[in-house]
Amino acid sequence: MMQPKKPVAKAPTVWRSIQAIVFASWLNVLLVFIPISWAMNFALPDQHTLIFVFAFLAIIPLAKLLAFATDELSLRVGQTLAGLLNATLGNAVELIVSIIALAKCQLTIVQSSLVGSILSNLLLVLGMCFFAGGLRFSEQGFGQSAVQLNSSLLTISVIAVLLPGAFHMALQGQPEYDELSTDYNILKTSHGVAIILLFIYASYLVFQLFSHKALYHDDNEDMQPTKEYTGQNPFRLHRTQRQLQTLSHPMDANPDVEPGTHSIASVETEVPEQPLMNLAVCLWLLVVVTVLVAVTAEFLVDSIDGLTSSGSINKEFVSIILLPIVGNAAEHVTAVTVSVKDKLTLSLGVAVGSSIQIALFVIPFIVTLGWIMNKPLTLLFDPLESIVLFLSVLTVNYVVQDGKSNWLEGMILMCLYLILGVTFWYYPGTQGIFPNC
Repeated sequence: MMQPKKPVAKAPTVWRSIQAIVFASWLNVLLVFIPISWAMNFALPDQHTLIFVFAFLAIIPLAKLLAFATDELSLRVGQTLAGLLNATLGNAVELIVSIIALAKCQLTIVQSSLVGSILSNLLLVLGMCFFAGGLRFSEQGFGQSAVQLNSSLLTISVIAVLLPGAFHMALQGQPEYDELSTDYNILKTSHGVAIILLFIYASYLVFQLFSHKALYHDDNEDMQPTKEYTGQNPFRLHRTQRQLQTLSHPMDANPDVEPGTHSIASVETEVPEQPLMNLAVCLWLLVVVTVLVAVTAEFLVDSIDGLTSSGSINKEFVSIILLPIVGNAAEHVTAVTVSVKDKLTLSLGVAVGSSIQIALFVIPFIVTLGWIMNKPLTLLFDPLESIVLFLSVLTVNYVVQDGKSNWLEGMILMCLYLILGVTFWYYPGTQGIFPNC
């Protein structure tokens, strides 16, 4: 587990490491909003809209730096442990925001933001990956068995979310219905289901990282081939196509390899990986960024009530649509970029893998943490959110079941996300789901 897949070159100096952090991404220009959001929070605490906007913009580059530090750390460990690191730290921002909202008893925000993260990954990110890749390739292939397994895991998580709602609805019409006892029973049911979901997630990690890790590699026999456009590309991406052709198929590439697939012999070399940071700077970056995210996220969560009190924007839209962008913006860019380079398996790992982690780990973990903190957080989600989540997972399952993608499927997923955005813009949400904190 500790043996890197490729040899690692000599680590750079501290100064070179700091330079790599500064120039890691153009998103770093948004770091200027960290002191601005902090100053606004203390100097003008009643300006909730400005505090929300500045804190929102400040967290986006922090999420990118967190992903950058995780990637650098992954270079120094084995492939199995690297996968575990990415799985653990991949949704750190969402987890921090949820814990802060839970501590402040903003239970609706906790639930809605996590559902929104799943919807964002499954519809917006996956749709953009399919669409962007489809502009270059007629048809892109990926591992059918792994994706179907992931769809099954998402379906199980959706069932866990729907059952408390069915529990509640089934008892409402009964003459002996008692709201307090029903809420108590749903809370206890949620605690039990959360423990089971965490066990499923642990089993999934063992399956993905140990027993069946070859299933998630690009070179497994289940991979569907990628097909380029016959003749001229109708989207006329000539310049981009030539550049990417050079990247994907170098001059000495194996001519027997189909377009869009890769030969292990031509790709795998013993060229050492060059880290951009040394280990000490990498660990310090993880600690500092996590602290900055936690403080800034607290200001962000505190400003939501003031932002939505005017009625110009509702809490459902903020939680389901806006908050997921904070933690996922950098991830979205990475997923779309690699999909154009015909690395759709990696894109699926980001989009669907993140959704599985939120559904099977983050949500049950937050419910369990609420149990420890004596907060009445349950798996009884807003009815519309539960239905939307079920329909979205069902739609994605139909789209990926053939192991192939094209630009139209991507557009369908993106348009469905836009439909949900319009719906939640006008949806006021339901009150009284939770007992008092």
